[in-house]
Amino acid sequence: MLSRILLVCLSLSVNSAASSLSCRWITAGKFKQHSEKYLELLDTMANNSTNSTEDDEVKNTFPDDLYSQASNSSAEDKLAFTAQVLKEMSVLFEEDHSSASWEENTVENFVNVVTQQADELRSCIGSHGHKKKNKKLHMYFQRLSSHFLKKMGHSAEAWELIREEVKFHLERLYLLVTSATRTNQDPSH
Repeated sequence: MLSRILLVCLSLSVNSAASSLSCRWITAGKFKQHSEKYLELLDTMANNSTNSTEDDEVKNTFPDDLYSQASNSSAEDKLAFTAQVLKEMSVLFEEDHSSASWEENTVENFVNVVTQQADELRSCIGSHGHKKKNKKLHMYFQRLSSHFLKKMGHSAEAWELIREEVKFHLERLYLLVTSATRTNQDPSH
């Protein structure tokens, strides 16, 4: 609920500021639509999941430092960072999730929406979109895979931890893209 309120509050600034970034995906409202859609799909998956008790362990691994660095970057770098996070998420959700009580079509829809969002953001930034991967970010997602999914046997509990972590990422990414479009519009940056 809070994430939806946040999306509504920020949507006006995203749509007006994105025009200076020359990104039709954002200015046409597609970014906001896709953001709402993948959060909705994650909420649907939560309704079909078990609760987890190891939440703090995953939260302690969140790459706040990488988000801080990204928030101080150019608008194009913020979008490149966002696209990489989305791509890493889609790879993560390609792993064996048969123990989770999620409907297969919900997971497929989630991966498709996340992948399309990443691809469209990459197209907004042109040559910056083919920038070298952030290795620390890539390693973070590999740790989620190896430490939480594989060590916990791809269990329903492991997937619920990942689902919650991914939701937090998606909310942070929305803020990052919003700041990218506002920063790009500000002539002092």
